[in-house]
Amino acid sequence: MKSRKINVSEEDRIVRDAYERLVKTYAGSNHRGKFEIIDKAFKIACQAHKGVKREDGMPYITHPLSVAQIVCEEIGLGSTSICAALLHDVVEDADYKVEDIEKVFGGKIASIVDGLTKIPDEFSTGSVQADTMRKLLLTMASDIRVILVKLADRLHNMRTLGICSPAKKYKISGETMFLYAPLAHRLGLNTIKSELEDLCFKYEHPKEFENIERKLEATSGNREAIYEHFASPLYPALDKLGIVYKMQERVKSLRSIWDKMQAKKVGFEDIYDIFAVRIIFKPLPDIDVKKQCWDIYSVVTDLYKFKPDRIRDFVSQPKANGYRALHLTVMGPDGHWIEVQIRSEQMDDIAEKGLAAHWKYKEYKEDINPADEPAELDRWLGTIHDILENPNPDSLDFLDTIKLNLYASEIFAFTPKGEIRTLPQGASTLDFAYDIHSSVGDRCIGAKVNHQLVPLSYKLNSGDQVEIITSRSQIPQPEWLNFVVSAKAKTKIDIFLKKLKKAKIAEGERIVDKFLRDGGMEPTQQILDKVTFIFEFRKKEDFYYAVAAKQIELPENPQKIFKEKSGNLFFGYLKKFIGVKASSKGKETNILTSSPTEKIKYDRKKTYVLDEEDFQKKYLLPECCSPIPGDKVLGYARSDGWLEIHKISCEKALRLKSQDGKNIISCLWAGHKAISLPCRIELKGIDRMGILIDISKIITYDMSVNVRRMMIDTNDGMFSGTIEVSIHDVDDINNMISRLLKVKGVSDAKRVEG
Repeated sequence: MKSRKINVSEEDRIVRDAYERLVKTYAGSNHRGKFEIIDKAFKIACQAHKGVKREDGMPYITHPLSVAQIVCEEIGLGSTSICAALLHDVVEDADYKVEDIEKVFGGKIASIVDGLTKIPDEFSTGSVQADTMRKLLLTMASDIRVILVKLADRLHNMRTLGICSPAKKYKISGETMFLYAPLAHRLGLNTIKSELEDLCFKYEHPKEFENIERKLEATSGNREAIYEHFASPLYPALDKLGIVYKMQERVKSLRSIWDKMQAKKVGFEDIYDIFAVRIIFKPLPDIDVKKQCWDIYSVVTDLYKFKPDRIRDFVSQPKANGYRALHLTVMGPDGHWIEVQIRSEQMDDIAEKGLAAHWKYKEYKEDINPADEPAELDRWLGTIHDILENPNPDSLDFLDTIKLNLYASEIFAFTPKGEIRTLPQGASTLDFAYDIHSSVGDRCIGAKVNHQLVPLSYKLNSGDQVEIITSRSQIPQPEWLNFVVSAKAKTKIDIFLKKLKKAKIAEGERIVDKFLRDGGMEPTQQILDKVTFIFEFRKKEDFYYAVAAKQIELPENPQKIFKEKSGNLFFGYLKKFIGVKASSKGKETNILTSSPTEKIKYDRKKTYVLDEEDFQKKYLLPECCSPIPGDKVLGYARSDGWLEIHKISCEKALRLKSQDGKNIISCLWAGHKAISLPCRIELKGIDRMGILIDISKIITYDMSVNVRRMMIDTNDGMFSGTIEVSIHDVDDINNMISRLLKVKGVSDAKRVEG
């Protein structure tokens, strides 16, 4: 996308046409016709953004107009949300205050606009992105519309992201994948969620996006033939039911196809469930909708054999985001497994538009009654309330906690009295206890699942009946965090443990104070900072905690530490108490306290070239994703001066993009042929005599590559294992994998991430 120059008259026409389209869309909705307030919001927004341009050269007012259009047309909200969308940037970018908005438009619109306004840098506690999200969710807890308008804002930003610099694309798309797409999913906005994911995929992996898009287009004729062959016998059979229906093919999103390719380590051609079939019907009057779903199910299974373990009844038990449908997978006439989704028109509307469709079918007009919202959503908002009640939350931990379970699959468990509880996949009995009440979780010592005694860590299955056993003497333990997966449980345990840690820190501070005074030293700020540094801690609080918890020992005389700081005693303390590699000659240093040879000020709008001679002088390759030359990567400018390189798809990079995006740097590899880097290959196949020799020959002799480690297991005629080698770049590893796959007996060879 390129910016273009447009004249004033053309600008006026573009803005006028966009506003007329918005008004026309609103007039065609079922909301009350509050045109005057929308017109007032539009005029104020025009004045506030007058003369300002977006990066693509368009008048800035086109952005809030586009957001309002999405809010009205694609989400289905009314005048309050439309006005908030039109005004959502006036406080942040113009001389308007929230109080000004409230005077003209009232408290509801002002509250939403306030929730959408970013926190200025000077008021941030560490991460502007995290603090702004916290503020947004704080508003959402009282008015869900704020997050719906924000999702519309993010969707338009993603649709127009092409003009931005690579670093900004990484920041915004990372933030979107980390939180906004999961939030759209959690609120049932499936159409928006899928588009957000596809746009992130497009900007972060453009070549892969274009490749899958091209292959989908090339295979569309074959899919259409398979669909028609499958659907043809169904039409007359469904007609006999006397219902009005439509049957359609639904192709997987590009992102979901790519995710499956990555998870299974296969090519596009090996993904067989590219599309599903939807049967959407208009319910007959006076007949239960659930019965009609099962009548259609019977028609499908009379014609095609179904897969028993792939039946999903979300009609009787909807998903937490309100999704309802009947799913089954059948063997089609061409030998392909095909998923069939059966929905009523209302179910389909809710599946695509989520919460807004709930309001539509409950005949919502302008005001929202929280009591009428879907029960599961109300419970989720309650969890948000619990998290926000944390008196001293860390912004980054807060974001991680919010994200938790947004995408998780769900299970359903029952209390002894038959009350159903929805929990994330992998939930333990401890999660169940906290879901009942935080006090029950805090005192939980075990449970009975289906009348059998089980521990706190026991993983529940759908349909389990759970009875929690408590004790008044029980308190949360640090290891409990390893047992739970739900946001509510993690938050409650974390709050309790932080209170305990605070007490330990105070105890450690008293010990260190006495230690220094007994040695004839005044515990000044400067002295405490030096002692903290000597023991390799970044924060005094962490140092105090380690002292109180007896994780480190203090020497008899503090004076010696300072006198011999550069000598062997100092490094001896590090080795003994901290366990890091250290040398008084400076040959080995702890990466957390060492600095690069040259600190660089990075231009966020430019791409930094990763020269081979700068490796371990200016930039580092962390083990979380083990990037090698040829991988698509980005950089993270750390506070200590190092540039940390991550793969674009790395989970840690996703967190950094969403929480500290201002320090994300676009990077590009230069040639790397002198330095060898570790890389692991996973092998599987049929065992035979001499196969290990053939594999070793290719690696060592044909490729002249050094083997760092090899672990191979055999069982029942099959072998599997990993080989760690030292290579230069992606071309080396791809060439090696290609050769290994030609070895007789090797059925699979792939690079292992991290």
